[in-house]
Amino acid sequence: MATSPDEEFNEQLLVVVNSFKQKTVLGSFDIAMRTALLLRKLIGIKQWNNVTELVTSVKSVGKQLMSCDPSQISVGNIIRRVLKLIREEHTGSVGKDNDGESLQTLVISNSVANQKDSTSHVITAQNLKSAVLDAINELIMELENCRDNIAMQAMEYIHSNEIIMTFGKSRTVERFLKRAARSRKFTVVIAECAPLFKGQELALSLSDSEIETIVIPDSAVFAVMSRVNKVIVGSHAVMADGGLKANNGAQSIALAAKQHSVPFIVCAGLFKLSPTYVYNDENQFSSPDDVLKFKIGKLVSQVSVYNPTFDYISADLVTLFISDVGGNSPSYLYRLLAELYHQQDYIL
Repeated sequence: MATSPDEEFNEQLLVVVNSFKQKTVLGSFDIAMRTALLLRKLIGIKQWNNVTELVTSVKSVGKQLMSCDPSQISVGNIIRRVLKLIREEHTGSVGKDNDGESLQTLVISNSVANQKDSTSHVITAQNLKSAVLDAINELIMELENCRDNIAMQAMEYIHSNEIIMTFGKSRTVERFLKRAARSRKFTVVIAECAPLFKGQELALSLSDSEIETIVIPDSAVFAVMSRVNKVIVGSHAVMADGGLKANNGAQSIALAAKQHSVPFIVCAGLFKLSPTYVYNDENQFSSPDDVLKFKIGKLVSQVSVYNPTFDYISADLVTLFISDVGGNSPSYLYRLLAELYHQQDYIL
């Protein structure tokens, strides 16, 4: 028996929800991509007759995905991007939906007109679906190319014979450094990012590309910082105030860079830019077994071990953000937010 479009979509939604809850999909990029693909499927196969139904469906699915893991801010960002695309295509002109008329006003006026001509209503809905799907395909292409677009700017920020410090392993930073190494010689100092030691994985990858690499323990960051020309790190999410969430331990590097007046540069795709504010009190914690093994029974019973997943780095510690569209200071992010998201969608 053939399944209906709604049943087919619900099955795919359940698969994505389970993968988010079970953390079988890791990394902001992969999660953002899965979210965008699911929303494209939602708009393409589910039955909806007007903008109100479409926006309601997108928000409903978005809330389900966001509830799986609130720390994955990129899910909400993609939901907001898609809602902005819907608003733009509905008004028929990109960026012209802030002229005083809200989406609710436009929907009401369209509903009155559609009651007079149901045939015109069907054509409008089909045209809107096609336009929105094309816009989402462009968004997916933007996601696929975001790392390459960031890496293409590497020559502007990395110069010969410099000493670059980074932290842990970021696929965006890895591609950024490898792109610069095609024509320039420099040294990379990598803090190993205990207790998972992702920095050692990055060091191995960079050394395979014949980049001179030095791995240091996290405790040696401050001592080495005086020899460093700039710090380049990745980010889990970028907040509306210019602060960012990064892997635990990144704040100590940012503070050391500030003390030694070393530029602190963050490489992050636009899909990580969020209109929300998240601070340390909303942090999540990983298993303490990574820090102190449970097999050490006597010691474990006498101490409390906290293993936070992320650090919050305030905007005053960040020198520059490098995104798909170029480098921007933290104080300029409010302009990017206005271009990416509609103000009505800041709070979903």
